[in-house]
Order: sequence, then structure tokens, then C-alpha cells
Amino acid sequence: MEKLGLIQNDPWLTPYKEAIDGRYRYLLQKEQSLTGNGAQTLSDFASGYLYFGLHKTPDGWVLREWAPNATAIYLTGAFNEWRKKESFRFSQAANGVWEIMLPRESLHHGDLYKLRIEWEGGCGERIPAWCRRVVQDERTKIFSAQVWDPEKPYTFRKKRFKPNVSPLLIYECHIGMSSPEEKLGTYEEFRTQVLPRIVRDGYNAIQIMAIQEHPYYGSFGYHVSSFFAASSRFGTPDELKHLIDDAHRMGIAVIMDIVHSHAVKNETEGLGRLDGSYDQYFHTDGRREHRQWDSLCFNYAKHEVLHFLLSNCKFWMEEYHFDGFRFDGVTSMLYYSHGMGEAFSNYDDYYNGRQDGDAIVYLTLANKLIHEINPHALTIAEDVSGMPGLAAGIPVGGYGFDYRMAMNIPDFWIKTLKEKKDEDWRPSVIWWETTNRRADEKVVSYAESHDQALVGDKTIIFRLIDADMYWHMQVNDPNLRVDRGIALHKIIRLVTSTTMNGGYLNFMGNEFGHPEWIDFPREGNGWSYKYARRQWPLVDDPQLKYHYLGDFDAAMLALICGVENFQAMPLQKIWDHDGDQILAYMRGDLVFVFNFNPGRSFTDYGLLVPPGSYNVVLNTDDPRFGGYGLTDDTVEHRTQFDPLYESEKKEWLKLYLPARTAMALKYDLNNAKKTFS
Repeated sequence: MEKLGLIQNDPWLTPYKEAIDGRYRYLLQKEQSLTGNGAQTLSDFASGYLYFGLHKTPDGWVLREWAPNATAIYLTGAFNEWRKKESFRFSQAANGVWEIMLPRESLHHGDLYKLRIEWEGGCGERIPAWCRRVVQDERTKIFSAQVWDPEKPYTFRKKRFKPNVSPLLIYECHIGMSSPEEKLGTYEEFRTQVLPRIVRDGYNAIQIMAIQEHPYYGSFGYHVSSFFAASSRFGTPDELKHLIDDAHRMGIAVIMDIVHSHAVKNETEGLGRLDGSYDQYFHTDGRREHRQWDSLCFNYAKHEVLHFLLSNCKFWMEEYHFDGFRFDGVTSMLYYSHGMGEAFSNYDDYYNGRQDGDAIVYLTLANKLIHEINPHALTIAEDVSGMPGLAAGIPVGGYGFDYRMAMNIPDFWIKTLKEKKDEDWRPSVIWWETTNRRADEKVVSYAESHDQALVGDKTIIFRLIDADMYWHMQVNDPNLRVDRGIALHKIIRLVTSTTMNGGYLNFMGNEFGHPEWIDFPREGNGWSYKYARRQWPLVDDPQLKYHYLGDFDAAMLALICGVENFQAMPLQKIWDHDGDQILAYMRGDLVFVFNFNPGRSFTDYGLLVPPGSYNVVLNTDDPRFGGYGLTDDTVEHRTQFDPLYESEKKEWLKLYLPARTAMALKYDLNNAKKTFS
């Protein structure tokens, strides 16, 4: 077999050629098996949602479920007093499929229903695996499937949408905690009140968490029970479609945080023992339970499981018009150990036989399917292990993701803030952490996501300022701790975003320094929503300092978006000096200069750059962003000739660099040409 491009791009992978080739061959074999040796497309195979579940037909209704271990299935609901009746008994078809056909008058929009499934030695109430709507009774807290057949279903006004994501700027969000009130936010509130904010701020994509139905709100949506049902706690399917449609009309791509790495253990609400067996969707041995997450692990070797999960990907794209997915828990899927206790210190750790080849094939097939359905779709892998090829193309031996999350960066910032004094920050280390990635794979860089602020931890701004945020955030209230926090918050985001090579992500509200932490209603906090909301009035109040951070974030994104293909431009390090704590680099015609030093400013600090003139276009110390305004940003900075560097076509750019500030300067190419002429 000819050497795959993945190995050609990285010769260090050559010793693992056999393993890489083997994975690729297994992928081709599996795809051939699923598609009948090409008799159908992968998209044709992934159309299970059109067959299974509840559907209206010209003659009435049909409901199908795959339950090979069942001995009998009955449909129950208010329409038959939730009782087992022969007239609502399913008939058994081939390959473990059960179906029931009912007259049109049997079911109506809004009716609640469940399946009574019987098996050898037992029975139980179940929610159909393929159902598209699940609701919870407010009084009893019991979940039921619901017939969703509105008289006037939502019709998308934006039929076609091509994301303009160069670069990809993601606003990670959670519908339920998007309200400023201590309650559940809704799809409608998010559509009308939060989407316009996102557009104004300059983001071009939203990544929505907790869409798939989950019994426990506090799981952040990661313990999924009904994979085809949009969570009803935030509103109706039509309201979610309206949200996505409006986002598209505003030019915003919509990415779904999809959970295919595990499933909730619940049996009544979820897939745990749908037909009484333990191995219908999951492993039966020691691999069945994910002990760290208290959940169940899919058996990706089974064709029926691949059919279910691949159909799930297609469903969300076709039915709701999602533009792609961020796959959660990819590290957990890739390794038999779920990544726990693994060092990931060298390539041996990726090819030592402890990887789940079936999970790897599933992820690769999912990426192929998604891009077959929509060539402009976006897929992102949440992986901490650094598996080579994850965001490389499938034809070269990769897994087909468009991006991978740069999970090392937020970990680095949190570790730095927790363990390092300001005077110990090292620009060389910051440069390494923000630019350390595979050359052939795009990443999404970020300083903090939802993960960094979960209960027991804090947002970056709250870690910097802590309790002083409660008392000293008024614009006319000078406070050194607050000033330090605001300054570092801006610097951290500027260096993280401008060193990206694919995309940048921010979690909802963190752009303006949302205080405290995230904690969902639970018994331990009196079922309070206080920390499961977003306090938008903080950034809206011009008398509070939060708007400085929000304004800077918008200006930073505007600068990035003002450069075509900014994310793809080569990064050129100009200078780093750990003693001075200075870092400078160039990207296109922009020069970024950082002084991380907490107490020392520098006059006429020299940097070797292409000859010409440079003008400040963004400064963290600008009073508009809560800075001191220690530099005159209207001054044009001209380089100074030095015969020692004439052959390199470089000259000295002399700058005043106040302590704990950063600036971006734009290179005037016209003046440069005059200098050389």
C-alpha cells in the first residue's frame, strides 16, 4: 500500500505505518460492509430516522422500534389509559424490528406515550429510542414521549446557508443558562435577546450545548437519554428551528455539541436496557460502564449502533439545519482506558494496541457522512490526547475532523494563574503553548470554555479579581487588583486569539468577564439558578467596568476579521525575552507586542521588523477598554535604519511598552516600498 499522506506530512509516523495503514483498511472494509459494497451511499445507510420512530402516513400512523430481545411491545398513553391493550400491540418484523400501524384518529398532536416492552423474565416502560420529542411532567418529574404534529410546522426561510468562517469565531452557549433571571432560559429568549448580542460582538458561529434530551439538567447535557429529541425544557422543536433559521439569516453558523461518546445509565428514560438486554447498544463486559462519568459506553463494532449514531448525525443536519458538530469526549472514545492514566508523551502511546479501532472507524465514518451531506459542514473534536491525524483528511489517513480543540491552552492559563506569580510568566512558554500544534491540522484556540468555570473552579476574571469584583467594578472606583485582572484578561485573550491557526472560542458571557462560576440547580445548593444564568445587565451598564472587556473583545474580533484568511497566515516570532517578559510576533501586516512584566515599563524597546511605518490599531491600555492610556496611539512609528541588518531588510522599531499591556500595530506597506526604492 502506498504511503498515506499523513505519514508523508510527518516522517516521525513512519515506524507506525503498519498500524496507520491497518486503520485505514479497516475503515474501507467497514464502509463497504455498511453500504453493500457501494450499492448505496453512506448517507442512504444513515437514514434510519426516516424509518424508525413515529411517523404520520397517508393512512394514519406507524411506529417502529428495534428491540431484538423483546418478546412483546405495547403502545401506552392517555389515549388508552396507559394500559396494556391488544389493539395497541406491535407486530414483529425481521431483524428484531417491531412496528405498529394505527388509524389517524388514534393519536393527536401533544399526546403522551411510552412503550411497554416485555422480555423473558421481565418488562418495563420505555421511551422509544428514535422518538423526536420528550417532555417531563412538572409535578411527577416523569418523562414521556410526545406526539409532535403541529397544524403549521415551522418552515425554514433560509433554505441554503454557507458558513463564512474565515476565521471560525465560536460563541459557545447554553440555552438554559442564557437568561439573566434565575430560571431556565428558552430558545425564544435566546433567539430574540442573545443572538443579536453575538452578532454585534463579531462572532460568526454559535456552538450550542445540551440540545439532546437529558434527564438531569445538572449534567450540562452530557448524560443523554433521547438522542433524536431536542430538549423540551428550553421550548419546542419549532422554536429551536426558528432560532437556527434566524442565526443563518444573521450570517451565524450553528454547531451542535453532540454526545456520541456515552449515554445516560437510566433505563426508563434512556437506552440502558431498552429491550431488557444489556448489550443492545452497549458493551456487556467491563467496558459497558464508564466509571468516571457514571454512564454507558456504546459498542461501535455493531452495525446497528453505527446505524443509530450515523443516522443521528444526519437527522440533526436535515431536520434542524445544524451546520456541524463538536464531538464531545473524543479522547474517551479513542482509548480503551478512556484516556485515564495515559501519558501521551510520545507516538508509541497512539499505536500501542490500546486504541479502540471501532470507535476510530465510527468517528471517521461520521466525518465522511457529515461532509457528504453538506460539504461546508464544520466538525470539531474534543480531544486532549493529541492523537495524530484527528483533524487531517480521510484520504491521507486522518479521521476527517475540520478542527480539534486546543485543550492544552486553557489548561495552561489556569495552571499559570493558580501556580505562577506575575513576575514568573515566561513569554517563551506562552508562545510554545499557544502555537504548539500539528502543522497539518487546524485547531480551535481558547482561553476558557464552560469547563474552566464549573462548580469548584472559577472564571478567569474571578480567579484574577475574586471578591473585589463585588465591590470595585464601578468605573470611577480605582482598585489595583481589579486593574490587574482587567489588564491580564485582555492580554490572555489577545495572545490566544491572534496565534490561532483555525478558530477561536469563547464561552457565553466570558468575553465581558462574567464573574464567579457555573453551578446548576441541585440538592446541594437548594436547587438554585443563581449560578446557572448570565448576568447581561453587568455588561450593559456603562457605569460598570465589565463593558471595557466586552468592548475590547469586539474590537479584537473586528481586527482579526479585518484581515483576509488571518488564521492561515504564517506566524513569525520577532522576539521573546523571558527576563524582560516581552513577546512580539508578526502575522501578515500586523505586529503584536506584549509586555507581561507586572512592574516594569520599557522606553524605546527595539524590535527588528521590515522597514516602514507602523500604526497602533489596538491597545489593551486604551482608556476605552479600561486602560490607563499611557501611550499616544495617534503617533506613527517609523523604523530606524541599522547597517548591521540591511542585508536582512530589517530595521529597528522603537516602542514605549507600559507594564502589563499589549498592542497591535499595522504595517504600512506603501511606506515600506518608499523605503526600499
